[in-house]
Order: sequence, then C-alpha cells, then structure tokens
Amino acid sequence: MSYNDTTAHKRIASILDEGSFVEIGAYVTARDAASDPSEEAYGDGVVTGYGTIGGCLMYVYAQNPDYAGGSLGEMHAAKIAKIYDLAMDMGAPVLALLDCAGVRLSEGIDSLQSFGTLFRNQSRACGAVPQITVVYGNCGGGLAVSAAMSDFVFMAESAKLFLTSPNAVKGNYEGKCDTAAAKFQSEKVGVCDAVGSEAEIAKEVKELVAMLPENYLDDFSATENADSLNRSVAGIDKADKAEMIRMIADDGKFFEVKKDYGKEVVAGLIRIGGNTVGVVANADGKLGYLGARKAEKLISFCDSFGIPVLTLADVDGFWTCEENERNLSVRLAELIDAYSAASVPMVTVVTGHAYGTAGIAMGSKSLGADVVYAWKSAKVGLMDESLLKDIDESFDKSKNTALYSAKRGYVDDIIDPAETRQRVAAALEMLYTKAFDA
Repeated sequence: MSYNDTTAHKRIASILDEGSFVEIGAYVTARDAASDPSEEAYGDGVVTGYGTIGGCLMYVYAQNPDYAGGSLGEMHAAKIAKIYDLAMDMGAPVLALLDCAGVRLSEGIDSLQSFGTLFRNQSRACGAVPQITVVYGNCGGGLAVSAAMSDFVFMAESAKLFLTSPNAVKGNYEGKCDTAAAKFQSEKVGVCDAVGSEAEIAKEVKELVAMLPENYLDDFSATENADSLNRSVAGIDKADKAEMIRMIADDGKFFEVKKDYGKEVVAGLIRIGGNTVGVVANADGKLGYLGARKAEKLISFCDSFGIPVLTLADVDGFWTCEENERNLSVRLAELIDAYSAASVPMVTVVTGHAYGTAGIAMGSKSLGADVVYAWKSAKVGLMDESLLKDIDESFDKSKNTALYSAKRGYVDDIIDPAETRQRVAAALEMLYTKAFDA
C-alpha cells in the first residue's frame, strides 16, 4: 500500500499543507495479524503522523474506513496514544479525522481498554494543546465521547455521531428523530461547531488553525495587520451581532463557533490588531442555558490558551420556560465561574441593555472585566423599568443609565458606537502584558 491510496491519506492531504505529511507507524498491525496475515489491515485501520497547516506543526490521526471499517482496536489506539504523547512533548495541536465502525469486537477486552487510554490522553491534553476533530462517517459509542472532549468539532453532512444508536433510544427511531445526524448534534446537542462538505470542512479547519496558538505556553505573536486600529465602525449600532463582530474584527473576519446552537449568544474568534480575541455577544436580549453553555465553553478555552475575551453585552433577562428552569441555574453558574476564574484580558462593551443577574453574568466589572465600556444609548441597571410597577417612572432615567453606572465605577467610559473598534483595540493593547496564571 502506497501513500495517498487510502481514504484516510486523502483526507489528511486535503487539510494539511501540500507534501508536509509524514506518516508514523504505517507497519503497525493487530496482534492476530502476526500469526495470520489475512487479519492484517494497513496501519491497523488508522493513519497517524504529523505535518503542517499554514506552516504550523500539527499531529494528526485519521481512521481508515477502507480497512476493518476503521474500527478501534488495541494497536489502533496505541498509535493514537503515541500521537498524543508527541503532541504533548512538542506542544502542538492534534487533529483527529474520525470514521469508525466502532470497537473491534474480535479483540474483546483489549479493544475496550484502548478507549480508556484514548480518553486519558485526551484529558491530559485538554487545556495544554488545542484538539480539533472532524467526523466524516460513523462516530459511535466511546468515540462520540472522544469527539466531545475536543475543543472544536466539525461534521460532514452525512456523518453520524451517537453515544446510543437512534433506534436503540426508547420511543425513538431514526425516521422519527435522527439523534445521530449532524443537524441534531449541531443544533440540539452543541457538540458540533460546524457542518459542511469535506471541502468546506477542510477550508474551515485551516481558518481555525490560523487563529489558534500551538499550545498554552505559546506567546502567540500577532500576525501582520493592515487594517487600521483607528478605523471607525459607523453604523455598527444598526447591525446584528454577527455583523457587529465582523465590523470590529480585522478585515471583517469572524470564525463563528456553534452557530446553530444556543442562538441567543453569538460566539467565536476574531483578530484585533493581528491578535486573536475570543468574543461572545447577546443576540436577542434574552439568555438561555444553551447560550450560557456556549459562552462558557469559549471563555474557558480562551482562558486556557491565553486568548483575551471581548464581551458585547445586550441582555435584559432570561428565557422563561420549563426547560430553562431545569437547566439555566447550573449553566449560568458555570458561565459566571468561567468569567470569574479567567485571568486573561477581558473587555466588555454594553451595546444595549445589561439588566439584572443576566447583565452581571455577561462579563461585568464585578466578575473581573478589566475594562467596561457602554454605548451612549446603553441601559445598565436592576431591570427594565416597565417591569417595575411600583417604581417611579423617573427610575429608568436616573438609575438605569450608563452614566449612573459610570459614576458608581461599574462602567469605565461611555463611548460613541462608531469608536468601538478603536477603543477595544486600545484597551487590549494596554492589557497586552497582563499577567495570567498559565
């Protein structure tokens, strides 16, 4: 078998820089294959090695559906474990390309224990090197857990990701609700960040890697940036949040994560002055548990890798429904903890409302934001005046204003919306050398 002949090799080549991939462990086979060549599968069903994306070192493993269905066995897992060991030693990201028929039943307990090894290595790598997973085909059982342990997950449109098969879920079947489908995993579960064709996924992975540090110690020097930091963003107050973020970003580039999940929050990565910044923004004035979880995940990732966080706060309360009541208190606590524990630079801009507990939870000064700005039209306070039936109408004009909060020290400055990019950039530049616990 020669290089480029397998599906796994072709998928690796579609993402890594041309000619950069170096394979490791091509001759590894399962134990049974040593005595019975008919049992031999190329590389034991997984291609492993290293290469570059945009010139950055990247360790990669790709399950090969052409051999044993890409099923995970003892030596298959040992090859992946070696990749994680190298990635941790060298401080480089891991790219996993999954297409697996499941655990290799013929190997019994050896194949089952291999999942434990994989989980442990992924856990050790968490917060140390970025982990990116692409699901091309089936990704079931323990491998679904492996995907969920990654920092970013992409799924091909026809891919399946499931802990339990849809037909095995009581009261369900695939025709009723395909819980394994990419659509379900991106919209309802939130494991998947983006869905697309293999070509679209390859392009998005490259764009993401360009935004990421190689490891948690990477000083992450800025890229060249020709977009003026003094650029006005006139009309930003009329834009929706995704467009607002693009207007603030260098060259309008915004890598959005979990776009179809928790849509009340928009989140992702941008560059400002050539430096990567994580950004979370309220999209529709209410906060639910899905949006809170989405924001928490990104903030925690940014904190692990020394990436500053920008919050665009515009929230006047919580979604009121039974499902939110069952889940929001826990997810909101996790969001608040993520902000409070973060030691990276944090800048917040109140672009609309910042009312009540929801307003506090979105990157407020009291949770540790280093700099808080508010647009001139912003309202910061206890709650919407229209809900305070027993309060004098003057309350909204006297206590619910950005000016009142600025006088109390909860807002650092009141700015014109058109100045947002330049003021955020200036704050981040000031905070560039902020000490943080790596």
